[in-house]
Amino acid sequence: MRYRRAQINGGTYFFTVVTYRRMRFLTKPENVSLLRQSFKYVMERHPFVTDAIVILPDHLHCIWTLPQGNHDFSTRWRLLKSHFSRHFKNFHSNNLSKSLTNKKEKGVWQRRFWEHLIRDENDFSRHVEYIHYNPVKHGVAQSPAQWEYSSFHRYVRDGVYDEQWGFGEEISFEEGIGRE
Repeated sequence: MRYRRAQINGGTYFFTVVTYRRMRFLTKPENVSLLRQSFKYVMERHPFVTDAIVILPDHLHCIWTLPQGNHDFSTRWRLLKSHFSRHFKNFHSNNLSKSLTNKKEKGVWQRRFWEHLIRDENDFSRHVEYIHYNPVKHGVAQSPAQWEYSSFHRYVRDGVYDEQWGFGEEISFEEGIGRE
């Protein structure tokens, strides 16, 4: 069975990318820095806009908008994951077990990623909220404002959210919003 992805030129997509075996290493400062370098590396070669992002210990969620006339997010993810994996292996080669380093993904990423084509403004807003609330959902923060590795802070600066958004409340999302 061949997996078919929705590919719309200039589309906006929500993604979930998960570490291999859900290993919890992404939020170590050196790995966040490497992830930023990997994004920059790919964006210089294949531009896109990161509309929202959250990095958690074992996965990340983001929304990208691709340039008009382009729909190739798969190449971007392949390059991003391979750039990160190559440099991650160099940084952490002493800490990786043989069983992980023998994998094609170099023991860093699950092979695939999940994507959802954003349909409209409401769909976009709900996915942005899902991204920003995700640290609370996973119990790594009591509010989105407490989580460092999130575009939530940019949204607060831009006046989209109040700093207290998501604090002391449980936000639920209808089925089809987000994916773990």
